[in-house]
Amino acid sequence: MFFNLISRLVALGAGLLFGTGMMVSGMVDPAKVIGFLDLAGDWDPSLAFVMGGALLIFAPAYGLLIRRRPQPLCTTEFHLSQNKAIDGRLMGGSVLFGLGWGIAGICPGPAVTSLSGGSFEMLVFVVSMIFGIWVSSLFTKKRE
Repeated sequence: MFFNLISRLVALGAGLLFGTGMMVSGMVDPAKVIGFLDLAGDWDPSLAFVMGGALLIFAPAYGLLIRRRPQPLCTTEFHLSQNKAIDGRLMGGSVLFGLGWGIAGICPGPAVTSLSGGSFEMLVFVVSMIFGIWVSSLFTKKRE
């Protein structure tokens, strides 16, 4: 019971920290994201610095602190993917994800964070995204 409460508080804190970081960095602004993706036009490299800064913190922490642990702090085992295949499903999903990101101008994580701003457009996007995930899961279950 206590372990479950602690893991939920850690998840809440991590989510709040992540969301705050996205808001402060501007990653929830579709115009800023489109500017970052517009390599052939008026390119805005500022989000590359946000991602690079995150990697500068994450990479050493992952290598030095996380990978050396026998188990995570808030659960009994690590849940890492064993699938290393680059197949049609991965490539097709990547293309669909990229198209959605390019059309909407926002990635799913920042879109969920943007819901806190009360934007109806973001609500429509997130609901549509969840619907797309559900439809995709139907196809995956059917193939298996």
